Amino acid sequence: MNLHAIAAIYRFEMARAFRTLTESIASPVLSTSLYFVVFGAAIGARMGEVGGVGYGAFIIPGLVMLSLLNESISNASFGIYMPKWSGTIYELLSAPVSFVEVLAGYVGAAVTKSMLLGALILVTARLFVPYTIAHPLWMLAFLLLTAVSFCLFGFIIGLWADDFQKLQVIPLMVMTPLTFLGGAFYSIDMLPPLWQKISLFNPVLYLISGFRWSFYGVADVDVGLSLAAIVGFLALCLALVWWIFRSGWKLKA
Repeated sequence: MNLHAIAAIYRFEMARAFRTLTESIASPVLSTSLYFVVFGAAIGARMGEVGGVGYGAFIIPGLVMLSLLNESISNASFGIYMPKWSGTIYELLSAPVSFVEVLAGYVGAAVTKSMLLGALILVTARLFVPYTIAHPLWMLAFLLLTAVSFCLFGFIIGLWADDFQKLQVIPLMVMTPLTFLGGAFYSIDMLPPLWQKISLFNPVLYLISGFRWSFYGVADVDVGLSLAAIVGFLALCLALVWWIFRSGWKLKA
């Protein structure tokens, strides 16, 4: 294992993040804070409880996931797309580093940024809405598994994209609608029976449900299914990255 190569890629990506601190950290925290003000403090104070939890506190896990999913994909996809765009990826491919080391450097940095963002949002939420974490270790586990999985997914998108517009297609056109419709602001028990069944086909529902369970002990689906869903997605992303580096798809063309 070439630890020097991993550290060099990791430091480069983290330095880029701190150079663009406003866009990578401050902007998503500020945007999420507006959700807390509007939905948590203003509207939530006038709504009843959902599953025995105050509405303002109920939406915190969903809002964290909303930011975490989009930022994980964006950070990782932009990180690997830039070497492709500038042509320096050929230097990386010809260097004596394996795909595991490349992956560890790029995805490790993206995961660090995503975890930092998640922690900042949770701290910010405390300023607007009181909440508790019933299972802190499971909360960290779900947060880490989600960050790793979607940073891997973002890495794949960065390899697939051949222009800057494609980098935003999945986060804006796919992930954001799925998150809004995945129980970020409501429990699927509040939906008509038909829509409850349709919601079960939304993969993001399982992520939000498991993460919310770690806070309050309430969930829309079984926690075991949530854990299986995120682990299965992680395994799928790892298999896709392995195939991409083995075949050279979108790398050697």
